[in-house]
Amino acid sequence: MEYRRLGSSGLKVPALTLGAGTFGGQGPLFGAWGNTDVKEASRLIDICLDAGAAMFDTADVYSNGASEEVLGGAIKGRRDKVILSTKATFRHGAGPNDVGSSRHHLIEACEGSLRRLGTDHIDLYQLHGFDALTPVDEALRALDDLVRAGKVRYIGASNYPAWRLMEALWQSDRNGFERFISYQPQYSLMERAGFEVEAMPLCRHHGLGVMPYSPLACGFLTGKYRRGVNIESVRAEEVRALYANERGFALIDRLEEIGRAHGKTVAQTALAWLLTNSVVTSPIVGANTAAQLQESLGAAGYRLDAAERESLDALSAYPRNWRPIWD
Repeated sequence: MEYRRLGSSGLKVPALTLGAGTFGGQGPLFGAWGNTDVKEASRLIDICLDAGAAMFDTADVYSNGASEEVLGGAIKGRRDKVILSTKATFRHGAGPNDVGSSRHHLIEACEGSLRRLGTDHIDLYQLHGFDALTPVDEALRALDDLVRAGKVRYIGASNYPAWRLMEALWQSDRNGFERFISYQPQYSLMERAGFEVEAMPLCRHHGLGVMPYSPLACGFLTGKYRRGVNIESVRAEEVRALYANERGFALIDRLEEIGRAHGKTVAQTALAWLLTNSVVTSPIVGANTAAQLQESLGAAGYRLDAAERESLDALSAYPRNWRPIWD
């Protein structure tokens, strides 16, 4: 497994990260994602470690904390062999202060994550989304204090508008706070514009590592959705509504054609498109089964040539007048 520097930091991470969103299976949303228990999670982590993919990403809101608990149980006795990343900001509790990026919530959330993960430190602690009600410097100072206390080693952000991300970097530089080293956006061949128009050049210029989530577009880029094929699953209706159009199906056809020439699958080829982007550090892949995980890990070291990448770029292109709309 190739290891890459995460942004401009000295931390090296594998080219693929396993997301633990399928761990725990609590609640209607995350129960639909998966129901992986400690035993099965341990097996998936064994597969990752054997392949050299030692980074695992979760969040306190995944299955109301059960994802962190399952992950913590699965790494018990081998904490020194893994890199852990988790996230906080979204609501986790019923109280008025159980949401957001306030000092109060972030410190409480970090303590809860440490407890559920069974560790004394988190390698990468990320703000899960932007909180417009908390001053940016308050959130950053709280994260800086967590780093200085040894409970967090690096910090990052997810789902931030580009201008808010730039504001946070400026505040860190201005005040001498710990600086974000990574950004976690939704990014795939089916979801390009939201990241590429503004955040991608920002990440390149300011040295942020990029860890895309949903790199297979909720399973559409596995190739199981085809013209005229009826897929029945919890998320099938949503996936069909978003991606099952001529643009999407033409892209699947081309991914299959390229993959066949390399002895690779549609999913592996979609991941290879990300891995050959110099801005991308480590896509976050999910898995409910060992077979799914092994397929994703099979994308490591797979490189597309310029012509193959250009053909995928053309088929997945978004309107050039696309612009984000932020508050």
